[in-house]
This record gives sequence, structure tokens and C-alpha cells, in this order.
Amino acid sequence: MTGNGHTSWAFADAYGVPDIGTAAGEALLWARDRSREIGVASVSPGCGDALRLLTATADAKAVVEIGTGTGVSGLYLLLGMRPDGVLTTMDTEPERQQFAREAFRAAGFAGNRARLIPGRALDVLPRLTDGGYDLVFCDGDREEYLDYLGEAVRLLRPGGVLCFAGVFSGGDTVDSSAQTTTVLTLRELLRTLRDSDRLVPALLPVGDGLLCATCR
Repeated sequence: MTGNGHTSWAFADAYGVPDIGTAAGEALLWARDRSREIGVASVSPGCGDALRLLTATADAKAVVEIGTGTGVSGLYLLLGMRPDGVLTTMDTEPERQQFAREAFRAAGFAGNRARLIPGRALDVLPRLTDGGYDLVFCDGDREEYLDYLGEAVRLLRPGGVLCFAGVFSGGDTVDSSAQTTTVLTLRELLRTLRDSDRLVPALLPVGDGLLCATCR
């Protein structure tokens, strides 16, 4: 990529970030700082923008998030959802969810807008309602992505949207020499969505790769 290409990429990644000085902008900055402090990766601004756009396009009232973190991606999802929408978000680390709860509150979202569930995603997802959700965002254990896929398709209404973060795996997914379990799982996920008769996929080059699909 040329120098101008890198500049354009950086401009695009920062384009839709809420302004510092707004409640949402300050909450995002705070949540990102908490992520860095505890060593948890968070979605890039460009990836967050894409999530907000997809959520708004789906007119989402019910969203599932796998991997709460400190609330960065959850803020983008909430910003795109309907005013009466509810985000159901899960994480294996309750202390991260406490940061997320504070970030949501600081951004001005009422407490009933987010349902934070501590626990492993594959234990929580089976308890959620079939066809009851407009969007499912997966940002948990990459090695469990194929397992998330089956649950997510069950949870989505027709026309619902499915998103997986981090599918580039820092470039390893397209590096033929990389053969880790994570990379092999991501490659299989990409093939499965591409070959599915039920899903219409697209791989967006934002952040570390955002794989999306809609259910027919």
C-alpha cells in the first residue's frame, strides 16, 4: 500500500469516531484506556463504525455480543440500536463487565439497555431464544468460532446479521505457513460462510478483519 493508501486507511478508520467532549466519545476513550490497562484487545474505531452501521441498518432491538471486554464494542452496538433495544453481552471475566457497565452508564445508556451475563459463551448461548435476535457479534475465543456459528444462526431472525471479529488474525489467516489451531479454525469459518446456502457473507477489511453475513 502506498503512503497515500495508509493515510486514507487511517482517515477511514477514524472517520466516524464520536467526538471527544460528547458522552459517547468520552466513554469510548475511557473504555479503550481500561482495555489497554488490563491487556484486552478492543475493536478498532473502523470496526466499531461498521458494527454501529450494521446494527442501525438492521434496526436492531435485540443484539447478542460474545466477549464484553471493557465495553468498547458494546458502546458501538448500543449507539446503532433502537432506543428501546437491549444488548445481551457475555464474558468469562466479570471484572471486565464492571468496566463495561460503567462505560455504558457514562455514555448515557440506562441500566436496562444492557444485560451483562458472566460465563463461557457456549454455556450461555443455548439458554437464549431461537430466532429472537437481530444481530450477533462474536469477539470471543477464536478457536470456538465454529461452535458460535451454529448457535448464532439459531438465534438470528431471518434477515439478521452475524459478525466475527479478528478473522485476519494479524495476517496469519492468509499466511500459508501459519498452521495454528486458531488459524485453521478461522480458515474453516471463512469457507463455511462462503459455501453456505443460507448465509450471504462479506469480509470487511476493517480492524483485524470483520467477517459478516446475513441469514436468508
